[in-house]
Amino acid sequence: MNATTADAASIPDAEFERPDLDKGLGAAGNMGFLAAIIAALGYVAYSVYADAAAAGVHATALLPFALLFLALVIALGFEFVNGFHDTANAVATVIYTNSMPANYAVVWSGFFNFLGVLLSTGAVAFGIVSLLPVELILQVGSNAGFAMVFALLIAAIVWNLATWYFGIPSSSSHTLIGSIIGVGVANAMLHGKSGTAGVDWGKATEIGYALLLSPLLGFTVAALLFLAMKVLVRNKTLYEAPKGDTPPPLWIRALLIFTCTGVSFAHGSNDGQKGMGLIMLILIGTVPTAYALNRAVPEKYVQEFVVNSNAAEQALAAHGGGPNPAVASPQDARRAVTAYIADKKLSPTTLPALGALVDQVETQVSGYGSLAKVPAAATENMRNDMYLASEAIKRLGKEKTLTFTESETAALTTYKASLDSATRFIPTWVKIAVAFALGLGTMIGWKRIVVTVGEKIGKSHLTYAQGASAELVAMGTIGAADMLGLPVSTTHVLSSGVAGTMAANRSGLQMSTIRNLLMAWVLTLPVSIVLAGVLYAILNAIF
Repeated sequence: MNATTADAASIPDAEFERPDLDKGLGAAGNMGFLAAIIAALGYVAYSVYADAAAAGVHATALLPFALLFLALVIALGFEFVNGFHDTANAVATVIYTNSMPANYAVVWSGFFNFLGVLLSTGAVAFGIVSLLPVELILQVGSNAGFAMVFALLIAAIVWNLATWYFGIPSSSSHTLIGSIIGVGVANAMLHGKSGTAGVDWGKATEIGYALLLSPLLGFTVAALLFLAMKVLVRNKTLYEAPKGDTPPPLWIRALLIFTCTGVSFAHGSNDGQKGMGLIMLILIGTVPTAYALNRAVPEKYVQEFVVNSNAAEQALAAHGGGPNPAVASPQDARRAVTAYIADKKLSPTTLPALGALVDQVETQVSGYGSLAKVPAAATENMRNDMYLASEAIKRLGKEKTLTFTESETAALTTYKASLDSATRFIPTWVKIAVAFALGLGTMIGWKRIVVTVGEKIGKSHLTYAQGASAELVAMGTIGAADMLGLPVSTTHVLSSGVAGTMAANRSGLQMSTIRNLLMAWVLTLPVSIVLAGVLYAILNAIF
């Protein structure tokens, strides 16, 4: 990759007038920025302390809580870097079409990134977590668990910072997923298994398709939308480069600001969840009594859970999931279900073991009468049993040798939802902390990649219609992916959308930039896999 600096533009001066990118937040803004960071970190520390105290946990040793706080800071640091690395996706078009001044645009984008995180569903967060090796998820509080979290976050941050330094728009989603795969492969190899055994390749393939197809979709749909606009909206001004600092016509300016807002919100909603999932793993591993189970479920939960458990047991029993001497003990059942999730091989003991696990969890939940009453000593094991049952049921849905009836499938799906409501939750303070990290991150360091998107993809200045087309497609693609629970690359969708409009307009593409984008796209996964795998091996030996 050739270094592309933030100050070198490739568009001829006669055709290009750069907007003012040097206005900062000002003295008052910088003070507020610093105060917000301090307040956010203080809020995180207080929230963990308050939740732990409410659950009856008190710090008896300094080291675990120090590691917890360090891990949380690194996780929030990933989201902070993600913020300024990906700001260009939302603000480049409004800046280069003079729709908003740069310093206003990044604050505007930061605010809607913040809102996007707060209002996100959490589906993407736990989709990312599902990629991790099951044995590490079950023992996330162990030394290997800390090594996993530190390795994948540090690897993701290093690659993001490297591509940002060279002004190359690359995918934070790509980077994080590569890091997760690297940890999974390294963990499997350290335990004498094949590297392919350490990753849920079905989920990885599903996510890989989303990452692979989203930029192709961005390029094609943005190009078609731009061409359609040229046919339907015959306003010459829309297809010309801005003159000086003249803003676009009011309606197109409103559209550009709207799409900037939408992309910012969608980016927060999608990308912010990745950090949430990892933070929850950290919390579950270090303070399981407070975070392993959702103690805020409604009072009717236990009664509904018992009904759903009985229906799930009947569905499994109809296919050989009844009592079996080979999995008579809870330990036998856990081992058999864990092996099924890890190896993805259905054995004669899989369904009986899962049935036994379902029965065991139902007995525990009904016996305690409420998740809030589960004692500290039982919390982590109970959460692990629920997680195993949920993942096993998800995996059963892909087994071609099993033919569940429609009612049986519905019973298992409903039961899985009951399990997930107890284990897959995100406290409000985690959302707020990630929202602060991502939102504040958008307000600094954005210039390098904004210049690349605005000046170095096409050979001519970005026009109003091109900016609107690329942003509309990015907003729609990311919003749809969020609803489907799939992580996509905001960076790839937007930059490929800009390239698509340039190609459709026959403006020409700057091939050096396109090559860099393609190289980053190709190299991100293998580099992050190797980096995270090596870091995990080193940290695992240290811890």
